[in-house]
Amino acid sequence: MDDASAIELASKALELARAAGAESAEASVSIARRFHAEARDNAISKLEASTGKGLFMRIFRGGRKATLTTSDFSPDGMNEAIGLAVAQADQVAVDEFAGLPDVVATDDVDLALFDSRIADRDGADKLDDAIKLERLIREADARVVNSSGSNYTDAIAVSAIANTSGFSAVYKWTRAGRSTGPVALDGGVKRIAHYGTAGRYLGDLEAPSAVATTAVRRAVDLFGARKPPTMRVPVIFERDVAATFLDDVFSAASAANVAVDNSWLTERTGSRVGSELVTIVDDGRLVGKLGSSPFDGEGVPTQRNAVFERGTLQTFLYDTYYARKLGAASTGNSTGGGIGPNNFYLEPGAMSLAELIASTPLGVLVLDTIGFATEHASGTYSRGARGFFIENGELAYPIDEFTVAGQYVDMLANIDAVANDLQFDAAVVSPSFRISELMVSGN
Repeated sequence: MDDASAIELASKALELARAAGAESAEASVSIARRFHAEARDNAISKLEASTGKGLFMRIFRGGRKATLTTSDFSPDGMNEAIGLAVAQADQVAVDEFAGLPDVVATDDVDLALFDSRIADRDGADKLDDAIKLERLIREADARVVNSSGSNYTDAIAVSAIANTSGFSAVYKWTRAGRSTGPVALDGGVKRIAHYGTAGRYLGDLEAPSAVATTAVRRAVDLFGARKPPTMRVPVIFERDVAATFLDDVFSAASAANVAVDNSWLTERTGSRVGSELVTIVDDGRLVGKLGSSPFDGEGVPTQRNAVFERGTLQTFLYDTYYARKLGAASTGNSTGGGIGPNNFYLEPGAMSLAELIASTPLGVLVLDTIGFATEHASGTYSRGARGFFIENGELAYPIDEFTVAGQYVDMLANIDAVANDLQFDAAVVSPSFRISELMVSGN
């Protein structure tokens, strides 16, 4: 389906909603062609190719809202689904904050989100990517005895949105990724690692050899790992772990959580929360990045939002509903059914990760976290972890089966160094950073 067909379908859905009695409505159409190949033991173990299509609508009538999702684009199917949704709107409570956005995107910005090389790529080349990754991890080290799979994925899609206020817009996008999960045998212990790369453009991806090398190193470097002593020391979060930490910060900054008092950031706007090094941005207008789009799930233009500026909390992130509820303005973070990140990231520093380690006389480098233990209302952080013990600015020995724990407010306030290794390979990303002191629970 091309751009014009997607907009035409959204417009048709609005006509049907009006005819069924809707006072206002919004229709979002998504068509995506997806490919996934997984290799194991030098053979393709999984192959999936599909075209998915979906219509999502929000329908408003008498101060009430109903939603529908369907993949049936036939005239009869759409007419029946939309008629039922309009009727169901009468059965829900009136909500004074529900309704279409007051501001929609009017600029025709090109964020370079589509790569024709991905759209035109031959299927055999995609299979070769997965098989090559699997072969490379096994050739890299004889101790790699298995894998959880080596993968190539991509998607080519069109996203369109229209509403009864006269707004309509559409854009095309692509995405591709390579990932692998080697399993190395350390005596009787299996060391399992994972590493991947993703981007809008095929040329943005790390080469298969680089992906394989990093993944295998993450597995074999942990050979002989032991528990560290229990202590309070500086802790470095490597960039992938730092991104998972930032994902929790995003949840705290989401107005949906703030509105129900399920955020440790509630009532902290304008207050110093982090150190001077903490500038956290959500920016949906970065050219060619995975979290970028010209408008959000309601048609509101995306923008750059400085959530934290030099440690001070500047704003929460809103869709239209929670902006109205909390007396603010949408920040362009609607997913259509909630609040989501665009490109949410911590601004990088000047040091490399190696220099960050060298400047740490004693501490811990966390390369991977395990489990989930976050108390969002109080801001308590606790994770099982694996990584390295640092002595005299060097990686002394690998460690595992330990826990890092603290309070988010204290952790942000104690960030005393940020590396320069930021990569935009997801919607929430971060460079590596160091927390000056954190509880490490081991022996």
